[in-house]
Amino acid sequence: MHLSSLASLAQEQPVGLGTADSFAVLAGSTITNTGSTTITGDVGLHPGTAVTGFESVTLDGEGHIDDAIAKQAKVDLVTAYEDAAGRTPVTTLDSAELGGRTLTGGVYGSASELQMTGTLTLDAQGDPETVWVFQAGSTLITATDSNVNLVNGADACNVFWQVGSGATLGSNSTFAGTIMALTSITLTTGATIQGRALARNGAVIMDTNTITNEACAADTGTGNGDDIDDGIGDTTGQIRQVPFGSVAAGGGPAAAATRGLWWLSAGVLMLLMVGGALGVFARRRIKA
Repeated sequence: MHLSSLASLAQEQPVGLGTADSFAVLAGSTITNTGSTTITGDVGLHPGTAVTGFESVTLDGEGHIDDAIAKQAKVDLVTAYEDAAGRTPVTTLDSAELGGRTLTGGVYGSASELQMTGTLTLDAQGDPETVWVFQAGSTLITATDSNVNLVNGADACNVFWQVGSGATLGSNSTFAGTIMALTSITLTTGATIQGRALARNGAVIMDTNTITNEACAADTGTGNGDDIDDGIGDTTGQIRQVPFGSVAAGGGPAAAATRGLWWLSAGVLMLLMVGGALGVFARRRIKA
């Protein structure tokens, strides 16, 4: 076997999210929002049903509230969470503070909390397939204006945060990767995520945030493009303020079915008209 093949086998693999992959926000109990928030990707909740503050959310994706899709996504999230929590070998961090560090790919863990003040740099060293898995025994907390800096080909889609309790992102912090928290995720004012906020059992709480999962969903073919029959057609480049259960006008199977019924009705009517005209013509020939 070539050395390049051995290196490929040894490289950390991404955490598989299954049907949870297309979700930018997924929660167990509630989803709440304050202020003007933009979400690119699907939003789901199960088994809870309470969603508040979405009149000021711009959503480019679908909403699934306590339905079969949200339920399956939660099942797949549990599997992904356990996968991330069980990754080895783990590089145990000498302190909970991530700020000021530059880390190459691998599995990094803390028995208690992880925190970030300032900038954490993730360096892919020219390999865009590089994967990072962070394991926090308890909480993940980022400070105001903190930042995850991706360099040399690092991709937010390959960064995973397994959090043993809750995660809180500080005001105006810029975060990258998929957060999988056992309980709740709180995004304070102005925090942004390039990735996902996935809470197994608790709430996702937002306040004037931007959460973008578009690139990751596109990479795996589970986004809202025409490659997936999701009922809303191709939404590439569209921003729609229709949070839950809406179907984009003119797109998707529902619209196609309506058009098909219209053409079928028109065809039947035309056949009846032609048949009637032929009947009249035949009677006139007989009388003649």
